[in-house]
Amino acid sequence: MKKTKKDKKAFKELLSVILAVVICVAVGFLIGFFINNDLNRNNNTLAPLPKPELADGIRGEKFYIDKNINETTIDNYLDREDTVYRMMLMLEDTASWENKGGSRYLTGFLRGFEVVPYPYLSGFSEEYREIKKTENVDGLYEGETLFKLHSDGSYTANYEESMDILEYLFPKDKNIILMCGGGGYAGITKQMLVALGWDENKIYNAGAYWSYEGNNDIKTERKTSDGRTVYDFWKVAYHNIDFSKLTKVKSE
Repeated sequence: MKKTKKDKKAFKELLSVILAVVICVAVGFLIGFFINNDLNRNNNTLAPLPKPELADGIRGEKFYIDKNINETTIDNYLDREDTVYRMMLMLEDTASWENKGGSRYLTGFLRGFEVVPYPYLSGFSEEYREIKKTENVDGLYEGETLFKLHSDGSYTANYEESMDILEYLFPKDKNIILMCGGGGYAGITKQMLVALGWDENKIYNAGAYWSYEGNNDIKTERKTSDGRTVYDFWKVAYHNIDFSKLTKVKSE
């Protein structure tokens, strides 16, 4: 039977409807897929972190490194919206960390970490200095700092902006995961923050970058074609503190 123009038009309209339905179903599936992925990702992101707990032995007693979130497990806790990540190192430290098997240069960092130089935050206790002497590490930073550390473990601000800077770099409404070269600077930073009013149950010392062997390492150190060692510090989200632009607290 020969199809009339009316039949052909009806057939084309039917095909158009079927095609529209197929497209709608496909689009709906894709939208649902991405929404479901986003929900799953958000659920993973907001899953509670384990409560801070000191590692066993010297790692916990001396460096205050966390038992659950550390250089061997940190990859499982990255990319959280409720957490900030801070590497407590200088681009070039004044101390001889090479004598301890590390480096005075920032040789790398973990993806997602911003770098805040601990030595600019506060000084070092006499106990810490003595420990470094036994490890043949000398030349600890002696320059300007945001806070002064007292012998009783308390801190006072050296600049009017000191607390504002600290609260910006370490927001109190977030979990804070810290790392450094060997674990010491990160441990001292946690002690400092807690002494100044931060919640100790939201701060983690994830330990030593120099011992990290995970999948999120971003190296800054490299060799040139002529054998020189250079550092690609342009990769680093580095929070330098220009003390010349700050206002000194007046002595009473």
